[in-house]
Amino acid sequence: MGSISQATGAGLAHRLGGSHLRSRSHRGGLSTLRFLVVSPHFKPDVAPTGGVVAMVVEALGQMGHETHIVTSLPWYEHHAVAEGWQGSPWQNGCHDHGTVTRLHPFPTDKTSLPARSLGYLGFSTLAAVAALASKGPFDAVLALSPPLTLAVVGWLAAERHRCPLILDIQDIFPDVAVEVGAITSPPLIDLLKHLERFCYGRAAAVRVLSDDLAANVTAKVSRMRRPPHIEVIVNPVDTTTPASPDSDTPYRRELGLGDATVFMYAGNLGHSQSLDLVVGAARRHTHRSDIAYVINGGGVMADHITRVAADIPNLTVIGYQPPERVSEVLATADVHLVLLKAGLSASSVPSKAFSALASARPLIAAIDIGTEVANVVSEAGAGLAVPPDDLEAFVAAVECLANDPDARHLMGESGSAWIAERRSPAVVAGALATLAEELGTK
Repeated sequence: MGSISQATGAGLAHRLGGSHLRSRSHRGGLSTLRFLVVSPHFKPDVAPTGGVVAMVVEALGQMGHETHIVTSLPWYEHHAVAEGWQGSPWQNGCHDHGTVTRLHPFPTDKTSLPARSLGYLGFSTLAAVAALASKGPFDAVLALSPPLTLAVVGWLAAERHRCPLILDIQDIFPDVAVEVGAITSPPLIDLLKHLERFCYGRAAAVRVLSDDLAANVTAKVSRMRRPPHIEVIVNPVDTTTPASPDSDTPYRRELGLGDATVFMYAGNLGHSQSLDLVVGAARRHTHRSDIAYVINGGGVMADHITRVAADIPNLTVIGYQPPERVSEVLATADVHLVLLKAGLSASSVPSKAFSALASARPLIAAIDIGTEVANVVSEAGAGLAVPPDDLEAFVAAVECLANDPDARHLMGESGSAWIAERRSPAVVAGALATLAEELGTK
């Protein structure tokens, strides 16, 4: 059986996403900046990236900075343009601290990689036109990837507006797609890797989410004549909504979970997540009425998981909930699950882990030991970390927390306190603003 790395208490080293990250705060002398943000999603779209960008933009605005956002029309939940947004493929508007251009996302069958690729290409083409046509001046372009094509859009926009490009890497592509077997063609892999290096070489700075991702990118740019600056700046977490101590929510009652200890995975249901661990553990615990499992989300594996769970009475699979219910969904769990297949921590950081910690619930993280999330869980005293794809270790962790409600409470409180100190939107936005100002003086 794999080992379990248990939290050691609240005393921990100051960690804000790795040793590369300077602990920055908004300085009184920081000049007002104007950002051009190119993002695949933005509120009210329910995609996690959209929420992250919205928090950063809001915090930048509160600091006095302005943003123009080039993004898609809301489409993520049903892979179709949301009701009320159909009609024009190009819509201009405002947000609280600037302006926004929303473009048709060309949504396609989410299970077809070629169709999705064509959709991304169509959206990226529109985004390039919109970014080039955006009214400057701008102090920096912030372009999010994936899709990697938006990095090219960001480069073109930075050249057009004569300002530095900050390439914001949420997941390292194509590494994730190759690791999970979504892309297997050697010529295509080689082409995408060349595109990836091309994009890094055009950026003034590459923003990554962890030391693990920083090491990955550093190795790829080390031989460049002028490699970009690589900066670890974590994603923010909503620290404004008070964590609910009560898991007896209307959502729990809707799902008929009773007073069972609920172990919940909430997020994308894709090839990167070890969802079979939840299925296997649920089968092990059909005899225990005090343990229930919930998989809450959507993605390419949703239909498969729904079919598999049909004959498992203690496993509930349900789709994404509206944004206004997110805090209630998080509060319904007694323990949140973070699942990432072996080897993927060098190219992906499951940021949902930090939202779960903010809800004052402990985590069981099935993830490469010694990497970002596993280290945070241990250092913050916020749950248990087990090796990825190890069913025996995962089941042991579930039983450990199911049998000890006092430990769950202490771990949840410790994790929430850690998040409030280190992952607020103001801290993250301040780091990005300082990076942009530093790049502008070079």
